[in-house]
Amino acid sequence: MAEEINAGCARPTGGPVGEPAPKPTPEKENIIKEVMSMIKVGKKAPDFTAPAYHKGKFINVKLSEYLGKWVVLCFYPGDFTFV
Repeated sequence: MAEEINAGCARPTGGPVGEPAPKPTPEKENIIKEVMSMIKVGKKAPDFTAPAYHKGKFINVKLSEYLGKWVVLCFYPGDFTFV
């Protein structure tokens, strides 16, 4: 189901959780940005993978593994943020 990962405290990378910092790209290069639509109440959530702490271990969980089950998603922006 979920695989164990080696996780812990780390400096923010400005990218997805658990991934290394993005490498700088040369300026004036054609940049293609992916535009994601807003997630709306009552609509299907997009599939994602995220690190989690479960039974004393850090693991990666994927939302699609819980298809057909009730899931509660909680998000915590972090201490001292203006959210």
